[in-house]
Amino acid sequence: MNIYISNLSEGVNDADLKDAFAEYGEVSSSKVILDRESGKSRGFGFVEMPNDAEANKAISELNGAEYDGKVITVNIAKPRENRDNRSFGGNRGGGNDRRGGYSSRRY
Repeated sequence: MNIYISNLSEGVNDADLKDAFAEYGEVSSSKVILDRESGKSRGFGFVEMPNDAEANKAISELNGAEYDGKVITVNIAKPRENRDNRSFGGNRGGGNDRRGGYSSRRY
């Protein structure tokens, strides 16, 4: 089962998450999501536990618990949204303006 954890403090890392959930059973993976530019935690992460009963116990006992000074939220992770179907609107392709020519604006 894939588990989503939010409201993590900045100091929590992958190993910390694994240790916290290992108290409830086997953890096959743990990952704190980092900001691409700064490399700092974005405040959420994921833990994968192969045994659903152990995962459900971890969720019920850790949801709303204080961890590293913050109250965390723990839920079953939802499937990732497909990003290919998103519409961004506007004229964002190739630098063309509405008149069909290229924009004279300098970048």
